[in-house]
Amino acid sequence: MRILNFLGLSILKGALGHWWHQRLTAICIIPLSLWFMASLVSHLRSDHETVVTWISSPFVSILMVFLVCGIFYHAKLGVQVVIEDYVHTRRSKSFLLIALNTGALAGALAGVLSIFSVTFGII
Repeated sequence: MRILNFLGLSILKGALGHWWHQRLTAICIIPLSLWFMASLVSHLRSDHETVVTWISSPFVSILMVFLVCGIFYHAKLGVQVVIEDYVHTRRSKSFLLIALNTGALAGALAGVLSIFSVTFGII
C-alpha cells in the first residue's frame, strides 16, 4: 500500500477498493457457480454414496470451499454498501454492520465446516 500512497493512489483503500473487491469476487464466483450447477445436474440421479464420494475428492472440496467463501464475501460487500448508503444513524449503522460481518462469517464457517465434515467422513 505504500507504493500506492506514493503514486497518489491511496483511494484504492476506500470505495474504489471495495468496488474492485466486489467485481473480483463476482468474476471468481461465475465460473465456480457454473461448475457447481453443472456438477449438480450431472449427479441428479446419483445415490447418496456417489455424491459423498464426489464431494470428498480434494479438488471438488477445495472448489466448493472457494465458492462458499466467495459467495458470502461477495454478499457481505454488497449488503455493506446498502447499509452504508441508506442507514443514516450511527448506532443503527454500527449494529447492522456488526450483524452483517458476524452473519457472513458464521455462514461461511458453517458452509466450510459442512464441506469438511463430508470430505473427512464426519457425517
